[in-house]
Amino acid sequence: MKFQILAAGSCVAALAAASGALAQQGPALPPVTHGPALPNVCIMSVEGAIGTSTVGKYVDTRMQQIVSQVNAELTTEKTGIDNEAKTLDSQRATLDQSALESRASALQVRANALQRKAQQRDREISATEQKALGRVGQELEPLIRQVYQQKQCSVLLQRSAVVIANPAMDITPQVVTALNAKITQFTFDRERLDQAAAPAGAPAPRN
Repeated sequence: MKFQILAAGSCVAALAAASGALAQQGPALPPVTHGPALPNVCIMSVEGAIGTSTVGKYVDTRMQQIVSQVNAELTTEKTGIDNEAKTLDSQRATLDQSALESRASALQVRANALQRKAQQRDREISATEQKALGRVGQELEPLIRQVYQQKQCSVLLQRSAVVIANPAMDITPQVVTALNAKITQFTFDRERLDQAAAPAGAPAPRN
């Protein structure tokens, strides 16, 4: 049987990669002479701000730790099932048909259960990452407004929607500095979806 090995911090890694994409391409491109910065017009990269911030990098590292724990759990169970399958295969000639079918059926039940667990863990990893990035977004939103006002912006454009612009109009570095000063990490663990959903018709907990 097989299960999918989960990948860590996909969103955060993608944010960091997106933030560095233009920088990586820069040396290979001819230098650009920008016109004067447009007054009160600002741009920023939300993805770049999260991906390059201290807290964004922390989320990436923590997600990798959580995924490693999940992979260790699944791999241990898979190894046990694989070993049992090898043992059963080696005993095939000495077992009667009824015993062989019984043990094979029990092994298949374990394999199916592990597959379901792997799928649930995958959903839990996604939910965990989404929630963690949501927390960073909550911290980031007022800082964007703060820098927007400090820079006296009249409009703020997402950098990914702009082909090229005068870097003097980019407020991303200021937003990252403000975010780093506000928060660098926070505690979070893997979301437990089996615990999050209460059984249908279950009575509400009493205070």
